[in-house]
Amino acid sequence: MTRIRVVAAVVEREGRYLVGRRPRQKRHGGLWEFPGGKLDEGESIADAAERELDEELGLTVTEMGRRLLAIEDEGSPFVIEFHAVHVEGSAIAHEHEELGWFSALELTTMQLAPADRTCALWLVEHDH
Repeated sequence: MTRIRVVAAVVEREGRYLVGRRPRQKRHGGLWEFPGGKLDEGESIADAAERELDEELGLTVTEMGRRLLAIEDEGSPFVIEFHAVHVEGSAIAHEHEELGWFSALELTTMQLAPADRTCALWLVEHDH
């Protein structure tokens, strides 16, 4: 199976992380996720993050941080790469049902998509 790369932006402000609830009709519909999306052919992780965050949330990427995790989404061809991303602007839900800012610990109590849950647990372990 050909793997499809997906960027997930881990956007943090004052100890809280930005997540959105996926539209009900999509895979993992109704579950919360870190924002992002599939890389277009020939697109870099940074380019994909800039495009997706602009399209989905109206945010401008100011800096791409390091890759935190890469997780294969079980039962799909997707490999989700979680990156720390710094942004400016106020998030607007263009595609998500709702948005919110939550602490890493709060995220672990929410209904997250499977890979996003793994990332939230990782954040709790590595939160300083």
